[in-house]
Amino acid sequence: MNSYGFFSAQLRFVASKTERSTPELEEMMDQLAIIANQVDEAPKFKIEACFMRSAARALAGVAGFLQQQILPEVIAAENAVGELQVRWTIDISMSLMSTMMTHAEMTNDQDDLELTLPEAPKMFTSIHE
Repeated sequence: MNSYGFFSAQLRFVASKTERSTPELEEMMDQLAIIANQVDEAPKFKIEACFMRSAARALAGVAGFLQQQILPEVIAAENAVGELQVRWTIDISMSLMSTMMTHAEMTNDQDDLELTLPEAPKMFTSIHE
């Protein structure tokens, strides 16, 4: 598992917990899986233009779900590493969503987009740092 394994795992978790009751939700959850699979290989991923808006909405949904359902539990459990990971995923998901929606608007939904994740959070700090 690379240093972004927690991120791809959280995307997969949300996708697995979301009922695929409409074609739109099906597409959004499929996009989360595609992103997760790419991130497992490297900290970058590509979104096809035709899926840009649904992938962006899916990432916003990840952020909302984590903030409302998971973050309070992680905080209550006093899980510092888990809290750091969840907060990072929330922030990055919203940032990616904004970038993707802006790109979709500016390119009239015509251009694919490759995105690179920022550095993953440091999970453990050495006593000597």
